[in-house]
Amino acid sequence: MSENAYPTAKVGDQEVPWDPEQLRKIQEHPCFSEKACHRFGRMHLAVAPRCNIQCNYCIRDFDCVNECRPGVTSQVLTPEEALQRVDEVMEKIHYIKVVAVAGPGEPLFNEPTFETFRLVGEKYPHLILCMSTNGLLLPDEIDRLDSLGISNVTVTLNAVDPNIGKEIYEYVTYEGKKYTGLEAAEILLDHQLRGLEEAVKRKMIVKVNTVLIPTINDDHVIEISKTIKKLGVYIQNVMPLIPQYRFSHLSPPTPAEKKAVQDELSKIMRQMRHCRQCRSDAIGRLGCDVQQEFEKTEEK
Repeated sequence: MSENAYPTAKVGDQEVPWDPEQLRKIQEHPCFSEKACHRFGRMHLAVAPRCNIQCNYCIRDFDCVNECRPGVTSQVLTPEEALQRVDEVMEKIHYIKVVAVAGPGEPLFNEPTFETFRLVGEKYPHLILCMSTNGLLLPDEIDRLDSLGISNVTVTLNAVDPNIGKEIYEYVTYEGKKYTGLEAAEILLDHQLRGLEEAVKRKMIVKVNTVLIPTINDDHVIEISKTIKKLGVYIQNVMPLIPQYRFSHLSPPTPAEKKAVQDELSKIMRQMRHCRQCRSDAIGRLGCDVQQEFEKTEEK
């Protein structure tokens, strides 16, 4: 499926046209357009350390300079420090088009996320504001995100069957209560699907990340694609498992196995094939991160 094949998006039984501003926010976003990843960059602001779920493949690290994976950052910033980082980056790197909050925890579970977006959006209205989320709080916070101008949203969705989901998530914390097992997976899935639907209704451009976990959800990812296609999700990103925490004993899918899955899913919907599984503080073009330059500047 080529990028030019999407003048409209099918949401349920309706064809919804993309407007020019939406198209710009696809064409200039390196994670939503493979062409854009060669021309434009993004910066992640690590302002969200707390998380409300525990995935069996996830270890967050807040003082890490050597790993390149989701959930790690060299430092957690305050909203004011995040705005200062944007100032420094925009002064030196003119190809940055996207400012995102992607952790190292769950952005919607951290109030600094919203203040950061407010500050950045007011000072840099031309930048694309983007956020990654596990989706648990998406239905609760979707109106606030919309009012802040967040246009691009990524939701990590690893199962559309709670019986599979309960094998992936250790627990979910919602409204002060901790849930485990099947109940946790049911709550999370319900909120994820409602959140995706509400985001699409508000003309947000939505990507779904799916972690490909051999022996757990590798035979199930096609059902995820079918489900999110019906909801109007723009693109899916299948990411190979990074074995750690409770899934440290599992073998990740090989590049050939991942490609085979993507080839099959591409018959259903658009697939992102250029993901680099970025850090929570990544700056630059995909695969060409330069965040260390700005960390050194702060230390002087």
